[in-house]
Amino acid sequence: MAGGQERILRRRISSIEATKKITRAMELIAASRIVKAQGRVRSAKPYSEKVTDVITNLAGGGAGVDHPLLTQADQVNRVAYVVIAADRGLCGGYNNNVLRAVERAITADQAQGRQYVLVLSGKKAAGYFSFRGYEVHAAYEGFSDQPNYSDAKTMAESVAELFESGDVQQVYLAYTRFLSMGSQEVTVDQFMPLEASEIGADASENTAGGGYEFEPEPAEILSRLLPRYVEARLYAALLEGSASEHAARQRAMKAATDNAEDLKTNLTRIMNRARQEAITTEIMEIVSGSEAMSDDGDHDLDDAITQSLEGSLAALIPDRSDA
Repeated sequence: MAGGQERILRRRISSIEATKKITRAMELIAASRIVKAQGRVRSAKPYSEKVTDVITNLAGGGAGVDHPLLTQADQVNRVAYVVIAADRGLCGGYNNNVLRAVERAITADQAQGRQYVLVLSGKKAAGYFSFRGYEVHAAYEGFSDQPNYSDAKTMAESVAELFESGDVQQVYLAYTRFLSMGSQEVTVDQFMPLEASEIGADASENTAGGGYEFEPEPAEILSRLLPRYVEARLYAALLEGSASEHAARQRAMKAATDNAEDLKTNLTRIMNRARQEAITTEIMEIVSGSEAMSDDGDHDLDDAITQSLEGSLAALIPDRSDA
């Protein structure tokens, strides 16, 4: 019985050791990808900041105040949510946190009598909301690890079409903001129409025409730049989501590796105790048999049993390396 238990424990320990190697490799891969993802986030900032500065100058001077992306609706009947999640799991609570945040926002909108529609990025988001019967307008996948600007542009065009057609009056962007290696924050921000605080359009001292001549007119320039601004903002959110995903996966795989090591240690102790119990039982059986034969006066058989006992002890005592 004890021998069978020992074999079972050995197989479990071997399986845990193999799993530990996999989680350790995934931890190292995620750690290496975080560095690249952070570099991409930093590289995308100059373009976004420059576009924002130009739009701030134009909007601050009153250009394009009638543009749909700058016009707040008098009444909001339908809201769109752009949700950025991952294509894969094994990243802790990264996916669940943003998906649950969107669910809470939808529940709040429904309580106010508003309808909703979803534009999703990532297989996990598409599977989650489709399975639960939510209204999904579009779903994109396959680029959560390394998003490109073309991916952001495709999504932005789909969302802008919903908004500019009047199908929805507000659009919110839900993603995980990357703060540091150990800290990420789920954010649900208004995406469309652009708020004044986002582009500095409420800065009364900012004048678009002071000292500058525009060709074409400032309003036309603004109408061309606003879609680029939307694309840049969505691209930045995709990059931050990618960095957050890798950071969450790195932490999750490290925790899994540590847990595997602890479980292996505990099972090894249990296996050693089981083997020691088997050794003790075997010794007691041999000693009892030897005493019984000694009482009958069979000294030759007693000597044979003693030699057998010595051989059994040599075979049963565990190696120091297994302790």
